[in-house]
Amino acid sequence: MITSTTSVPKSIEQQVLRIISKRKAIKPRRLRIGSNLSRELGFDTVDVVDIILELERNFHIIIPDEVPLATVGDFVTYVASHTPEAAQVA
Repeated sequence: MITSTTSVPKSIEQQVLRIISKRKAIKPRRLRIGSNLSRELGFDTVDVVDIILELERNFHIIIPDEVPLATVGDFVTYVASHTPEAAQVA
């Protein structure tokens, strides 16, 4: 499972991991904070866009195109820092 250095609420982390892992039928325990989606896990641009769209729907956030999201940790950190639920927990 992912090991995070930030205080990300566990529920958010688990939801993000579930969304990423189900896109390619990867077990969530294979995902690491530094895993690069394209180089290490075989995700292409369409996969990443689909993940972003699902994260936006599930968390009611907008992820701008210019946000650099390359690793699992990038997704977890971005969602956690832009989700109202995370602000209430912190």
